[in-house]
Parts: sequence; C-alpha cells; structure tokens
Amino acid sequence: MSEKLKIGITVGDINGIGLEVIIKSLMDNRVLEYFTPIVYGNTKVASFHRKAIGVQDFSFNVINSPDQANPKRSNIINCWQEDVKITLGEQNEIGGKYAFLSLEKAVEDLNAGRIDALVTAPINKHNIQQDGFNFPGHTEYLQAKSNASDVLMFMITEELRVGVVTGHIPVKDIASSITEEAIMQKLKMMHESLKKDFWVQKPKIAVLGLNPHAGDNGIIGTEDDEIIRPAIEKANQEGVFCFGPYPADGFFATDSYTKFDAVLAMYHDQGLIPFKHIASRQGVNYTAGLPVVRTSPDHGTGYDIAGKNLASHESFLEAIFKAVHIVKCRREQAELTANPLAFRRLSKDRD
Repeated sequence: MSEKLKIGITVGDINGIGLEVIIKSLMDNRVLEYFTPIVYGNTKVASFHRKAIGVQDFSFNVINSPDQANPKRSNIINCWQEDVKITLGEQNEIGGKYAFLSLEKAVEDLNAGRIDALVTAPINKHNIQQDGFNFPGHTEYLQAKSNASDVLMFMITEELRVGVVTGHIPVKDIASSITEEAIMQKLKMMHESLKKDFWVQKPKIAVLGLNPHAGDNGIIGTEDDEIIRPAIEKANQEGVFCFGPYPADGFFATDSYTKFDAVLAMYHDQGLIPFKHIASRQGVNYTAGLPVVRTSPDHGTGYDIAGKNLASHESFLEAIFKAVHIVKCRREQAELTANPLAFRRLSKDRD
C-alpha cells in the first residue's frame, strides 16, 4: 500500500475562523483514511481556538518537520514559540504577522517536496502586508515563490468551474487589462488544467463577455467584438475548444454553464458571485498553473463569527479533498504517460 499524501495546512489570520474550520475539518473521521494532515501554526494558538468553540476530544501531534508526521494523527509544526495575544474578530497586525509565518514555512516545505499539497486558511490582504509579503493575496505570493510565469484563479465545485482573466485589480483597470494575449493565456491554462488536474480529456470552455449583453453588437462597448471574439477564434485554432462570448447574466440564469466543463470570466466578481451562489459553501479556490498544488476555501476570515462556533467547515474540507484528488490525478497521468499504450487505452475509455 502506497504511503498517504502529506497535506500542509496554513492557519491564516489567527483572529479569524481559520483554525475553527481546520479543527472541525480534521475531526472528520474520513480524513486520516486519505491523507496525513500537517498544520503550520502554534499549539497554544490552536488550543485557544479549540477551547473557544468548545471542542474537548481533539488534539494535535507536535512535530518539527513533515518527515516526523504520524499518519494516524493530525500533526502540527510550531512556526513560532512566543506567546501571542489573540483578539477574536479583530483586524490587526498580529493576525497578519502570524498568518505570514505560517504561510512562509509551509510554502518552503511545499516547494522542497516535503509535503504533497497545500491548503491555505483565509488571510486578510491588508494586515498581512509586511517585509516578505507585498502581494495582493495568496495566489500572487505562490506564483512568485514557485517562479511560475502565470497562474489562473480557478474556482471549482462539482457543478461548476470558473476561472478569471483579471483577478485582484480595481474595477477601473479591468477593461484596459483585457487583451487577446491575456485571454489566450488563461484559456490555454484552463484547458491544460482540466486535462491534467481533472482528467477532462476534451475540455469544452465557455467564455463570458466583458460588457452587458456582450457589447450588444458594439452598442455597449467594443471589447467583446474586437478583443474577446478574436481571442476565442485563435484559441480554437490552437486546439482549445471554447465558445462565446456569452452575456454573463443570461448565461448563469438559464443554467447554460451546465453544458460546459469550465467558464472563463473576464473579472473577479463576474465569475465569483454566481460561483459562490451555485457552490453553496462547497466551493474551492484552486491555483492552476503552479508546479505544486494549492487550494483554499472560497470564504474569507469571518471576523464577525470568529470564536462563536458558527463557521461552516464544508468549503475547507472540500478544499482538502480537492487537493488530494488533484495530486493523485497528476501522478496518475505522469505514470500513464510514461506508458503511452496504457495512457491511450485509458483516455479512450474515459472519452
């Protein structure tokens, strides 16, 4: 029997719901059957959160490095030794400081191959800014640390997969950032991820328009006809099976997304608002394009409910299992492509 995967987990903002959803997820009886959890944080902070939500029958196994992990326990690495003042529900520099210490150590182990995948609890993009972290969020930090040329924010659930051309940028900068090259790049990354990470052999991708009604033949903006349509045509010529541009409102309202393997939105809220509604607490944020695997839940720090035992852990648990699934898909494909005959037979069966 092969060794279980080691999944690293960062604690996020210690004043938020990160540790609550982590603890609740790791209490699930299925967890240790599929992977070995390694949390990057601090035992005292974890104990504080455990007591705050009234959990009695759970504890971590303390280790110094992933190679010491006990496959029958939930493990934790102390990323700092000093006592920390936790102020549940408060946005402050303490939350950002220790979120980064957790992330920094976990990414170091991830890139070194000491863990097989990383699941990140939510951070506050404002208070985490400090020496070593000058990025809009997790995605950009991981891109820089892995030397990836580009990445795709890929929101995934059983019913829907949504990627975005532009991510964490101001709305006023969206139109000028939509180019043929950017759309082509994201379409190719989405196509590759669907094949490699999700085993969709012939992906079918929908592309949303930028303007209301996809520009309405140029009456409400020209980007859809002058930029997005040519990009779709070029992508098809290069083997990426994609269609559009579709007006976003009607596309989701008529359930047209169910006819596609993934959807490429032009900007953050255009894709994430319908995604989070459809995913209903089970959505996962996956960073496609990295040489490593990283997922996260589709929610934020939850300051307003921190420590109240109200946070749902469904999305976080789903993020863990999606990370496990993607690692296994990648490894299975690597093994099969080493044997071309077996790969062709399996691909034909899945088609």
